[in-house]
Amino acid sequence: MTLMKSMMSAAAALALTAGAALAEPALIFDLGGKFDKSFNEAAHNGAQRWANETGGTYREIELQSEAQREQALRRFAEAGANPVITMGFAMADPLSAVAPDYPDTKFVAVDVTWLDAPNVRQIGFAEHEGSYLVGMLAAMASKTGTVGFIGGMDIPLIRHFGCGYAQGAKAVNPDIKIVANMTGTTPAAWNDPVKGSELTKAQISQGADVIYAAAGGTGVGVLQTAADEGILSIGVDSNQNHLHPGKVLTSMLKRVDVAVYDAMKAGENLETGVFTLGLAEDGVGYALDEHNAPLITDEMKAAVDEARQKIIDGELEVVSYYENDSCPALQF
Repeated sequence: MTLMKSMMSAAAALALTAGAALAEPALIFDLGGKFDKSFNEAAHNGAQRWANETGGTYREIELQSEAQREQALRRFAEAGANPVITMGFAMADPLSAVAPDYPDTKFVAVDVTWLDAPNVRQIGFAEHEGSYLVGMLAAMASKTGTVGFIGGMDIPLIRHFGCGYAQGAKAVNPDIKIVANMTGTTPAAWNDPVKGSELTKAQISQGADVIYAAAGGTGVGVLQTAADEGILSIGVDSNQNHLHPGKVLTSMLKRVDVAVYDAMKAGENLETGVFTLGLAEDGVGYALDEHNAPLITDEMKAAVDEARQKIIDGELEVVSYYENDSCPALQF
């Protein structure tokens, strides 16, 4: 299907829903699709949980191009969807343009916290806090004294992940070497598992034996290659431990699923404003289950859980990339 046909098909599908009941929520997935096994899939899981528990239905669209962002927002708002939930920082500009035109519609912006829009619920995450914990685990699991980080699109958000990861690793081993790469500078960087595989092999050649992927669908290639090459990986956003049991050290959980579920549950009564979800709110964390339990010793878990509580209590501060616009612990 050509891009034009795809856009027309999506537009037609949205238009056909115009006569549906009001206040049905809508979910706009970011590029990469709802089954990216990471960020978008977490949103999908949250929406499905809401639908299964309530028997409700929701509308959705998987974007195929940048041009569809504003179009999807307007068509869902015109169709009476409420709230309209959007995924990813790239929805910020379209929301700035669309939200004022539909003051009675509630919008949700996941990974956006800087808009001046009274009818938008903006949700950010303290990714650096969760990344600190998995950085500790990486350093404790590493036998070579070198760990890796592979980001998706080179944006401050992903550097935020990397910065927390580096701080956690260095808290365990101040002399640890951290190899870091970004996949690209365009949205295509979120869905390039081949490039993820290539970067993984390059980092292995530099001695990395644990690699953290914060790269959306690209991370699937990182985890696969790490497993094939006999090293450990760390997943992101969703619990990715099950993808390669015994080979994924852990996953940094970013509870996008909870954010979407809560928004759909609130419906038209959704509270707008800016919200940040960190360790204290269980908005981020690390995954421990039957697939990675043999990799996490009691000592490792105790050390990480102690750090987690200290961060929550304010006794341990994880430096935010946003606040410093740099990360002394990690150079890209």
